[in-house]
Amino acid sequence: MTFATDPATVLPSLALLSHRVRVLPMDAASLVKMPEQTILFLDARDDLATAKTLCRLIHAASLSTPIILILTEGGFTVINSQWGIADVIVNTASPAEVEGRLRLVSERGNIVGMATAGTIPASGADGQEDGLIRCGDLVVDTNGYTASLRNVPIDLAYKEFELLKYLVQHPGRVFTRAQLLQEVWGYDYYGGTRTVDVHVRRLRAKLGGEYEHLIGTVRNVGYRFDPPESTDSAD
Repeated sequence: MTFATDPATVLPSLALLSHRVRVLPMDAASLVKMPEQTILFLDARDDLATAKTLCRLIHAASLSTPIILILTEGGFTVINSQWGIADVIVNTASPAEVEGRLRLVSERGNIVGMATAGTIPASGADGQEDGLIRCGDLVVDTNGYTASLRNVPIDLAYKEFELLKYLVQHPGRVFTRAQLLQEVWGYDYYGGTRTVDVHVRRLRAKLGGEYEHLIGTVRNVGYRFDPPESTDSAD
């Protein structure tokens, strides 16, 4: 929610992520337009009073919508627990920080998937059955630790498989190199983030020229799994 004439200027990093965003004006009428399982970014940069009023209205209406307040540095002086917000973020935050805060708020609120202001997450994998994740011609067997393209096995090292599996399990979601290092290699790994780049290059090489684009690069941020536009899932 924002009063800004150009919503893209409110939190510029959000546009670099994979979430679809619905923009609503900052008024009470907008509250009924918010779908369920939503995370609300509330623009409090220039009008803290209106933002606080909307926070109170949301709680008075017993809405479970978690609120992330967008602030400038000066706004932190008036924020406290009585606002009933889930988190705060500076409008100049990086894409990695925006994604991280969305993930934490989503997990704390037990929201299905990652959503921003009235949207649902991007998805592309056809789902899992017996540990199989199907995405077009790519099949990842999480139980058998194997992957195949068009029924042809891909010769993957253990960490290459773990990296591919993690990305495929979160289609469209952007991860920084540090996040991938933590999630795939673990807290006790002391190598640098260049390790991620090396494994991504190896994965792309093994996927081949026709499929290497499945692992997309988000400039100055990290990597994500980009499902093919057409999959075998039923319409």
